[in-house]
Amino acid sequence: MRRKTSRLLRGIALLSTLALGATACGGSDDDSAGKAVSASDIQAALKKGGTVTVWAWEPTLKTVAADFEKKYPKVKIKLVSERSGDKHYTALSNAISAEKGVPDVAQVEYFAVSQYALTKGLSDLAPFGADKLASKYTPGPWNAVTEDKAVYGLPMDSGPMAMFYNKKVFDKYKIAVPTTWDEYVDAARALHKADPKVYIANDAGDAGFTTSLLWQAGSRPYKVDGTNVKIDFNDAGAKKYTDTWQQLIDEKLVSPINGWTDDWYKGLGDGTIATLTTGAWMPANFVTGVPNAAGDWRAAPMPAWTKGDKASAENGGSSLTLPSLGKNKELAYAFVEYANSGAGVQTRVKQGAFPATTAELQSAEFQSTKFDYFGGQEANKIFAESAANVADDWSYLPFQQYANSIFNDTVGKAYVSGTKLSDGLKAWQDASVKYGEEQGFTVEK
Repeated sequence: MRRKTSRLLRGIALLSTLALGATACGGSDDDSAGKAVSASDIQAALKKGGTVTVWAWEPTLKTVAADFEKKYPKVKIKLVSERSGDKHYTALSNAISAEKGVPDVAQVEYFAVSQYALTKGLSDLAPFGADKLASKYTPGPWNAVTEDKAVYGLPMDSGPMAMFYNKKVFDKYKIAVPTTWDEYVDAARALHKADPKVYIANDAGDAGFTTSLLWQAGSRPYKVDGTNVKIDFNDAGAKKYTDTWQQLIDEKLVSPINGWTDDWYKGLGDGTIATLTTGAWMPANFVTGVPNAAGDWRAAPMPAWTKGDKASAENGGSSLTLPSLGKNKELAYAFVEYANSGAGVQTRVKQGAFPATTAELQSAEFQSTKFDYFGGQEANKIFAESAANVADDWSYLPFQQYANSIFNDTVGKAYVSGTKLSDGLKAWQDASVKYGEEQGFTVEK
């Protein structure tokens, strides 16, 4: 196993410029992993003080850091927030590889946690007491940061799925809001027939959206046990997805516009894109990105694959982790717990962050919040129910970033050619298997 892991680490290290994973560090000799850290140890560290370097792009952490410094005046939080996405992971991987400049705390999205954990890039937080916090979080996020008894981060936010729809458009054409994906296809046909410029949604191929739909449908394409991996898109859940979504593609019922582009914002604003199924973090983006459509949109539960089924899925979300080569572990953990389990959670929620903590999700104050943008709707009730109905047995690959990077070269072809979605998933599977084997993983056929 040691030899295989070394090979894995070298392979991933070679690709760090693409932010595909953590590199060889193997944990440091003075890492506190495995050694119990008591509350009194943490309090002593806070009393002594020091500097905690945090690499994170989440904007509400600025206020959280300032509040933490007021509470513990001998502690300085150095927040490095100018990077996000691939640039963030590239910098983190390169720092770990060089064993120099590694932050004490790093924001890591759920899909990338196992990648860094496998290569010993993250400290296990269970010795700090993080394993006692499981009941505080919703199932999806907690599952993403844990493996067996190890806890590799504390969930910071979550993205339970919901369907945002343009009520003005649906009312105009007297079309019922779909509650199942079959109804969704029928609504897509009716909308596009009523006005050929109107599409039920945009979709030009997106890895995160596709895996969320598979998750909800019951597909479990990835099985991971350390360096042993199985990739198989040939299950009943995947067939539900391909059978349904292929109709939308074949009949040209989804707009071929990429998300987060000017054309996408325009479509959401002028009603030519009538729904958006995504994470519950989306409302703030509507407010800032589509201000002219305020009052037109509403939130609804994610359509079900079977009528009456409550199953949902996650889309997005991230954790705060302690890189193994970081310093000031007690102080770093104290900040992470404050931000993601303590008083910092309320601070972040009040600034618009969507929580991963059950107490906030279930609170009357949170659920009764009225969204002016959605016509006064208490949308958090829908989001909280979605969070509670996310299955907790979903797994990401330990090289999910690479898999996502080749999505458009495989599944994406179904959107621009005669390739079927099912064939695209098979191509994605084959390419991911090939890469996994090249990096030293044992991939079950």
